Amino acid sequence: MKLAVIGGTGLIGSQVVKILDANGHEAVPHSPSTGLDLLSGRGLPEALKAADVVVNLTNSPTFDDASLVFFQKTMDNLLTAASAAGVGHAVILSIVGADQVPGLVYYRAKVLQEDILKAGPVPYSIVRATQFFEFIGAVLSSTADDNAVRLPATLVQPIASADVAQAVADVSVDAPLQGTRNIAGPEVFALDELGKLTLAARAHCQGRRRHRQDHLSGVAHALARPGPHAGRCCWDDPLS
Repeated sequence: MKLAVIGGTGLIGSQVVKILDANGHEAVPHSPSTGLDLLSGRGLPEALKAADVVVNLTNSPTFDDASLVFFQKTMDNLLTAASAAGVGHAVILSIVGADQVPGLVYYRAKVLQEDILKAGPVPYSIVRATQFFEFIGAVLSSTADDNAVRLPATLVQPIASADVAQAVADVSVDAPLQGTRNIAGPEVFALDELGKLTLAARAHCQGRRRHRQDHLSGVAHALARPGPHAGRCCWDDPLS
């Protein structure tokens, strides 16, 4: 099976390509570095030539209103080209609970991406994942000041990028879901406790206090929505 993996040189895409190739498929990575510009459509016909499946793992470079424009244009271009090329399956990666946090423009943009795919001409699958373990550091930084990290005690179920890549690869070579698969990690944490564990593991907690907050922020709300399909990697695996 030939699969065009757009965003195939990134964190998830590079792992998806490796998994697919190891299982005997022909996975071809595409990105701006290989000459593909999804915003303009340049290089799309060549990238999708003879492809059975297209996996779109590209992401908006910003998280503001421009992300809505990004996903609108890139999905329109992708589906037009995929339909013309006779691609039989389109797969995207999204976020568990994105539709539950309309106050965050980036989450609205991801829902827009999903909706465009659902309404398009190509059979589809959507894989929704909880927050990646590898991005927990960014969550900590976004809630930190010079002296403390402030996190709510809401429950979260983060997942390792390796498990996300495996789930995307599995869905990509199967029949189109015509729906959504939610995936999450195998362990549930209180976000403030996960922050403590992560800081301790990375030895970044010198002189910085961790404060519990009881209110549920928009990001934490989205992180807290687990799916029925659990990954295998535990919290300390990506840190080791």
